[in-house]
Amino acid sequence: MKDIISAVEKYRDLMLSAERYIWNNPETGYKEIKTSKYMEEQFEKLGYSLIKAGNIPGFYTVIDTGRPGPEVLILGELDSLICANHPERDEKTNYVHACGHNAQCAALLGIAGALKDEKVLSKLSGKIRLCAVPAEEMIEIGFRSELQKKGIIKYLGGKTEFLHRGYFDGVDIAFMVHTATIFAVSHGAVGCIAKTVHYKGKASHAGGSPWNGKNALYAATQGLSAVNALRETFMEQDRIRFHSIITHGGDVVNAIPELVTIETYVRGLTYDAILKANKRINQALIGSALSIGVQIEIIDKPGYAPLVNNEDMRKLVKEASSEIIPEEEFKLLDSYGTGSTDMGDLSLIMPTIHPYCGGVSGTSHGMDFKIADPEKACVKSAKMQVAFLTKLLENGAEKAKEIIKNYKPLFASKEEYLKYVDNINKSGDRIKYDETKVEITLD
Repeated sequence: MKDIISAVEKYRDLMLSAERYIWNNPETGYKEIKTSKYMEEQFEKLGYSLIKAGNIPGFYTVIDTGRPGPEVLILGELDSLICANHPERDEKTNYVHACGHNAQCAALLGIAGALKDEKVLSKLSGKIRLCAVPAEEMIEIGFRSELQKKGIIKYLGGKTEFLHRGYFDGVDIAFMVHTATIFAVSHGAVGCIAKTVHYKGKASHAGGSPWNGKNALYAATQGLSAVNALRETFMEQDRIRFHSIITHGGDVVNAIPELVTIETYVRGLTYDAILKANKRINQALIGSALSIGVQIEIIDKPGYAPLVNNEDMRKLVKEASSEIIPEEEFKLLDSYGTGSTDMGDLSLIMPTIHPYCGGVSGTSHGMDFKIADPEKACVKSAKMQVAFLTKLLENGAEKAKEIIKNYKPLFASKEEYLKYVDNINKSGDRIKYDETKVEITLD
């Protein structure tokens, strides 16, 4: 462990500088041009050759130890959030790293530097793939949908897009450490479907002739109320979450709103639970449109798969953390998170883990979020990750091989998984009106 500590410490200043640079230059998903360029330059200064995504941000590099063994993927996320009331937001865009991805990227640089040390690398077998990936936060669905229409991306999430592009082909195990308030790992987290809902009414003068209009806003608010009435019927073990924003609520106050757009997720602990809840939610949304006599278009897209943290890796990362940074208590949480991440997509086809490291304060995604202790969030994170990687790949990659042998994937291949999520894509108007009857489409 002394060799790892020494190797990481050499890059302490690089990590702390990177954390501040990326914090001060936040960019949201698939827009991380400056961030990706900065990371690319730092990796190249360390002597790495990169495979760049090209028409979107992000890149990866592969380190071959020269000894046979599995390939381990280590990731860092490039994108920021939007938080209009954060005191350190970008004042032009309202972008801010209110989830700590800037520290992840900084730690990834420390890992890259440490793996240049022969004392560290000589203990490892197999290959290591280091990847800076875009677009983890599932936001700005409209922008990403436009990228899909242009053929630039196929999937909303960066890891799913990289998976689709073949950037993870050959990888056997994946992990990524996320900044948080504690050092810990849960059993996993919920997945989600990304939904866009358009209520389509008829405009009319709101004061002079409202009877000639069909109010899309009333239908939308009634639809959200109808879904709220379902909440007590969702099973606790499914951890269903439904939360929405209205991104377009009308055009002028003196006209009946003709178009209202809702952006929302349906989250759950399994795909079966998500799809079952989604059908019932669609029923409530459609019923509200029908009661007002407006049309409703629902666009469902695959968001992220439920995350399943590998149990063998959970124990091993705790062991690694306890040895390399014994001053920090590492907790094995007996719980599931109710946020979503595209690490879930990887977890269904290969052994995957998504632990947390301390160093932040405030509310995740909130106005008071900040990197309170960069030493923990960057330097100790990098030490923990290199120690964990060593546990996996030392002694001829004995532990990694055991984990791979014991792993039972939900999907046999990336092709099988992507085919499954492609079937989640559903779009179109859901009500067909005629003079005597209506027909509805739930999914």
